[in-house]
Amino acid sequence: MPHFPFDTVLVANRGEIAARILRTVKRLGLKGAVVYHVADKGAPAIALADIAIEITGKTPVAAFLDGEQIIAAALKAGAGAVHPGYGFLSENAGFARAVAAAGIRFVGPEPAAIELMGDKVRARKFVADRGFPVAPSAIEDDDPASFVERARLVGTPLLIKPSAGGGGKGMRIVRDLGVLEEEIIRARSEGQRYFGDGRLYVERFVENPRHIEVQVMGDAHGTVIHLHERECSVQRRFQKIVEETPSPALTAQQRKQICETAAGIARAANYRNAGTVEFIYGAGEFFFLEMNTRLQVEHPVTEMITGLDLVEVQLRVAAGEKLDLAQDAVPSAGHAIELRLYAESPARGFVPTTGKVLALRLPQGVRVDSGITQGQSITTAFDPMLAKVIVHGATRAEAIAKGRAALRDLVLLGCETNAAFLDRLLADDAFAKGEVHTGTLDARPDIAAEPALTDDLKARLIAAAALSLRPVKDSADRIQPVHAAIGGWRSA
Repeated sequence: MPHFPFDTVLVANRGEIAARILRTVKRLGLKGAVVYHVADKGAPAIALADIAIEITGKTPVAAFLDGEQIIAAALKAGAGAVHPGYGFLSENAGFARAVAAAGIRFVGPEPAAIELMGDKVRARKFVADRGFPVAPSAIEDDDPASFVERARLVGTPLLIKPSAGGGGKGMRIVRDLGVLEEEIIRARSEGQRYFGDGRLYVERFVENPRHIEVQVMGDAHGTVIHLHERECSVQRRFQKIVEETPSPALTAQQRKQICETAAGIARAANYRNAGTVEFIYGAGEFFFLEMNTRLQVEHPVTEMITGLDLVEVQLRVAAGEKLDLAQDAVPSAGHAIELRLYAESPARGFVPTTGKVLALRLPQGVRVDSGITQGQSITTAFDPMLAKVIVHGATRAEAIAKGRAALRDLVLLGCETNAAFLDRLLADDAFAKGEVHTGTLDARPDIAAEPALTDDLKARLIAAAALSLRPVKDSADRIQPVHAAIGGWRSA
């Protein structure tokens, strides 16, 4: 077992990521602490932790964004390190500084790197100034008075993006310069509303683009390596649904170029710990998109082909250890696919759904990172992602087959999910051939549409109904009919 200069790690997150980090923390012989909101009471992460401390706020999300409260919880737990997970405060330089000021190690990059790469406009300038590929663009900060005219010179199609954006909010594609000013006004308004920052930039829009990203890792001794690429082109509303590695779009030479470019960018930023450099790829060209200064949701596919535990590597780097893996020795074995299980209705535009998990059977024989348990209520208080199903095969075709089998082994009653949609997606010819791009789901609404009730689907529904007829217990541990518990039939 490695020696760490801390014996307790507090995870400042929730759901599947908190559970996933805690498993590694405990495997390494460390104590795991977690903060939780009462909305998550009974969640698996709380049961996994040695110490669980409740946090409060006006809303559940506000509680996880309260840095002072989380640091107080870390001190109360005697934690020597704080792992932020992803989302919430994971890319907040002020929080990272406050953690360090409290005498606790922040498991992530230095605050200066978060500030540099977390601001999309600043990051683009930094990357472009060092000669790395960036799409032709115009940045409002350079000269607000001439922004519209400079945007016109980029040409169509172009993409308007908020400087402080994320999750696709405020992004607009413009194909007609006649509506450019009107769309800029709308995007600025959305940026101000969602992020409190109305600054914009525009860049050339790559038609039918693919989203390729590269996992990087750096240490405090100046070493930066890449851990290969991931493709995340299957998205809805600019948010990822399926990730895989290696990318089926790249040639060996392109893979080498994009991975070395990502490592070069991280090296130029004096980057430490785990990060992801994202690119837009199309027609043989790739352009820098942004850098995420944290562990990503899709990191398990990288773990599956490299055999590395990225959380363990993060903790070792945070402890001051040197990376002991040379670039040429980073493994890349087989093909891995991650499927995000969401509480949502694909047929109704992927709107979030709610309900109580009345029956749950997770797929067996594959990796499942889950933050849910039977009896838990699914609400709209947090992101709708419930779990991730990660499969690995010697080939991409084998991984797809394993993914479909795993989805069909899943039972979740009481809340509508996207499981059937994911199965249809994996079965689609275009996906099987690797012919997808970030606009595929917009162009192919048939994949999201609910199919006609076939004999096979009827059989599955009958099986699910039979399972649901088992008695369930209420919060007082009393047996009650399933229909009383669910308040009406939902779907598997």
